Amino acid sequence: MKRSNKLLLLSLILIITLACTVFVGGPDYSNLEPISVSTEAAQSLQDEFTRALESGLQTGLVTITINESQITSYLALRMEDNPALQQENQQPLITEPQIYLRDGQMKLYGKTTQGMFTANIGITLDVGVDELGKPKIEVASADFGPFPAPKGINDAISLFIEEAFTGSFGPVATGLRIETISIADGTMIFTGRIR
Repeated sequence: MKRSNKLLLLSLILIITLACTVFVGGPDYSNLEPISVSTEAAQSLQDEFTRALESGLQTGLVTITINESQITSYLALRMEDNPALQQENQQPLITEPQIYLRDGQMKLYGKTTQGMFTANIGITLDVGVDELGKPKIEVASADFGPFPAPKGINDAISLFIEEAFTGSFGPVATGLRIETISIADGTMIFTGRIR
């Protein structure tokens, strides 16, 4: 083989190697059934908020039921255009998000990439109600595999979920006082009153 062909082959191998990402581990969530993302499921979340508010305007009581498909789809579709959830290089902090609503907690899994390395991540959130009747979201644990947790991850995720909640309720959100939030068996149920 000629020297120029060897150099070309070596260069090609180097470029292919650099273009690939290397998986470096992280929490294993392969035993959980994957949640598919769809615009229909994300829209059904908005429809659920609208239905609950219309009913609440009649009765004063609001009950909102959210499932894993709805919240996963909403997050996945909003992730790319939310600067609070992007890395410094404008890449989403989390790709392929999966949100499971189990055992009183919201569990967020996905992938994160830093340079040519990709890892699974897992974030467990405690969701409750603060003294003002608004959702209170706290990061109970965060596992970014071999990567350090990004700065401000607690605030970014809490802010994103709070913004998703208040954005979905629109102007009525200021008049809604949440009384309970329960999470079990793939659903999250908010109950509250319109003041």
